[in-house]
Amino acid sequence: MPLLTNSTYRPPLWARNAHVNTVLSAIGRQVTDITYERERLTTPDDDFLDLDWFRSGNKRLLVVLHGLEGSTDRPYMRGMVRCAGDNNWDALALNFRGCSGEDNRQVRTYHMGETSDLNYVVWYALEKRNYASVALAGFSLGGNVVLMYLGRDRSDVPDAVVGGVAFSVPCHIPSANDCINNWENAVYRYRFMRTLNQKLRQKAMRFPEVLPNPAVKSTDFFSFDDYFTAPVHGFSDAQDYWESCSSLLYLPDIQKPTLLINAWDDTFLSRECYPEKLAAKHPSFYLEVPRWGGHVGFYTPGERYFWSEKRALEFLNSIS
Repeated sequence: MPLLTNSTYRPPLWARNAHVNTVLSAIGRQVTDITYERERLTTPDDDFLDLDWFRSGNKRLLVVLHGLEGSTDRPYMRGMVRCAGDNNWDALALNFRGCSGEDNRQVRTYHMGETSDLNYVVWYALEKRNYASVALAGFSLGGNVVLMYLGRDRSDVPDAVVGGVAFSVPCHIPSANDCINNWENAVYRYRFMRTLNQKLRQKAMRFPEVLPNPAVKSTDFFSFDDYFTAPVHGFSDAQDYWESCSSLLYLPDIQKPTLLINAWDDTFLSRECYPEKLAAKHPSFYLEVPRWGGHVGFYTPGERYFWSEKRALEFLNSIS
């Protein structure tokens, strides 16, 4: 049964606070010994995706997806790419639309359930770059995209995709957003909303026929998603978007080996984000719940690789 009950992650005592683990992993680490090769890929709707490659001639490719308002330069992204490159994988770090330092061309951007760009990149890597196999790794929002792709969109996934790993995923979005609104997450919420509002104002000035109020400012995810994410991407409102894009609904449909790692102390996640009963009976969906780790944390001081990176490669090597 793929419910993994004995996680090996053991941070030092001083890193067993969820916020310490989360913050240290984000700002207390630099991964500077890799150099990306940037490629701009034009999409079928005349937009672009900025791909950051790290290649050494391997036939296996790991595609890595970042979280909300992240980019390929976040330490967790660079760390995962480096670990893959050191262990006989090529890596492709995908910047979601509008996250590479330049606003994308279309009014649409990215969201929790937007998988068409991932699918386009996977097929591009297989057909144009001639990889024999592809694996996926995603963090937070990017992890939800991976799970949606492997579950909801399973019929579109190429046979060469061997499976995936997802970390710190709010797989039940409505209840996870209740957690984000708790006082202890106020600083994180503020940082998210600051950059989202900046991008929204840019969009409103460029697309006044779609977004008529360039001065709009949201203070929480509900107001932002209700005004922008939902209508722009074809949902009736924020609640429809959250419910439709909760990967928890589609985990039973996953057919390729997939590992979800959600730390038990992650302050972004509700109890619905730990689908233990499903994992206990599902042949392909694995769930690991470390006691500690925070949100996209798993701080591992003094080592080249974080525990999360070693754990991802261990799992992916076992299925490829």
